[in-house]
Amino acid sequence: MPKMKTKSAAKKRFSFTGTGKIKRKHAYKSHILTKKSTKRKRNLTYSTIVDPSDVKNVRLMLCV
Repeated sequence: MPKMKTKSAAKKRFSFTGTGKIKRKHAYKSHILTKKSTKRKRNLTYSTIVDPSDVKNVRLMLCV
């Protein structure tokens, strides 16, 4: 059987923490920023952990 290929889009969007959890960026930080509050934009800057319900699908995309 051929090897499974990693989805290129997932490869660019997700990374792993030292303990094996999957990190992601927040959405809604790319345009139409004038109507969003400073606090909201600042909080969207930081990374977060992928929700447990989505971990299985993300791992399949990353072939892990």
